[in-house]
Amino acid sequence: MNYQPFIGKTAIVTGSANGIGFAIAKHLLHEGANVVVNDIDTEAADLAADRINKSCEYCDARAYAFAGDAGDPEFIRKMVAFAADIKDSKLDMIIANAGLTEFGDFFEFSPESFQKVVDLNLRGTFFLAQTAAKLMKKQGGGGNIVLIGSNVGARAYDNLAAYGMSKAGISMLAKQLVLPLGPLGISINCVSPGATLTERTKLEEPDYAGIWAKLNPNGRVGKPEDIAHTVSFMLSPQSRHITGQTLLVDGGWTAYGPTPFTAARMQNDLPNGADMPNVSVQDS
Repeated sequence: MNYQPFIGKTAIVTGSANGIGFAIAKHLLHEGANVVVNDIDTEAADLAADRINKSCEYCDARAYAFAGDAGDPEFIRKMVAFAADIKDSKLDMIIANAGLTEFGDFFEFSPESFQKVVDLNLRGTFFLAQTAAKLMKKQGGGGNIVLIGSNVGARAYDNLAAYGMSKAGISMLAKQLVLPLGPLGISINCVSPGATLTERTKLEEPDYAGIWAKLNPNGRVGKPEDIAHTVSFMLSPQSRHITGQTLLVDGGWTAYGPTPFTAARMQNDLPNGADMPNVSVQDS
């Protein structure tokens, strides 16, 4: 049997029918938590909850599907109330993972696309944190909220101005909320994944893993399980003195800026540790 630090607890994981959210929900169930699996697609949420339950025959905890729009404050209130009513379990873990990526040229980006990004990424995250924190305050005993950001919130990326702005805002929200939540014993942090191989990213780019392995200093692409393990730590008692922080889980991508050497290494497919190419750098 796995180590189960979350027995008697309930977690909400938004956007958890697949990808990173699914990996987080599955990991938390294996560690003893009841998990509310959310997706806007009812069939996808039901299927994901069933897969998670079947993955852990020894688990007493269960995954519960709750489909709906995680950017809608009224739906969020219903979801939090549902999670709070799970028998013999306390809702004190929130993972605001649902998010929308909208690529687009800055000069052509439409108000409609902008609003879609803001509604889910910012409004949904804000009001999930608010609604859950109100319940945690009423319950007493603290709680833990993890917001899912992105390395694009820390580093510019082509055609992702609105998305990057929203993810930077999520990171700032984790800082801001230490003031009202800290005195209540509620921790809040942001985990920001870098390039992660999921069903969606593989569909967008068949060689996604190969491309990003070259860009990341550690020579590999992220997996959903990398994020799940990080989130689990941030929810655990071992991280109780960490709050208001953003932890980048990106293989080192945001730790460096492009140089003539890194550009040449990527262009020529040189391995990490290769000799520096003969590239001159001249100050202007």
